[in-house]
Amino acid sequence: MILRFRLNGRPVEVDAPPGRRLLDLLREDLGLIGTKEGCGEGECGACTVLVDGKPRLSCLTLAVQVEGKDVHTVEGLAQSGKLHPLQEAFIETAGVQCGFCTPGFLMAAYALLLENPSPTKEEVREWLSGNLCRCTGYEQIVEAVLRAAEKLRGKHG
Repeated sequence: MILRFRLNGRPVEVDAPPGRRLLDLLREDLGLIGTKEGCGEGECGACTVLVDGKPRLSCLTLAVQVEGKDVHTVEGLAQSGKLHPLQEAFIETAGVQCGFCTPGFLMAAYALLLENPSPTKEEVREWLSGNLCRCTGYEQIVEAVLRAAEKLRGKHG
């Protein structure tokens, strides 16, 4: 089955069998290995991508479900070789340790900041509650999202 959708701002056309998971399509067929498979059951958030601006677990999403939609992965955050302010903030706050969960956190946080450019600490915690990390203890991640929100607000007035 030929699927057509936008991936990180570019049109994509790819042949995929009907039961193909979006996660496998991204990693194996399109070579975008930033999206990780943690649990394969929708419990950890490591595979989070945005579909039409909303976070989706790519391990539970069939590739056919993104037909005609806009898919955004962690590879699409950096632009022209420059990290996104969210990525910079994760580095500055040590919100990245082993890094396995980081792409999912980045995409969930990016979706939050698209919807709410001035979140509170509690809103960040609630929004990211579907993403699990075994290394950081979450404080650095929450701090990174708040720092990125501040940077982005400064950029845009």
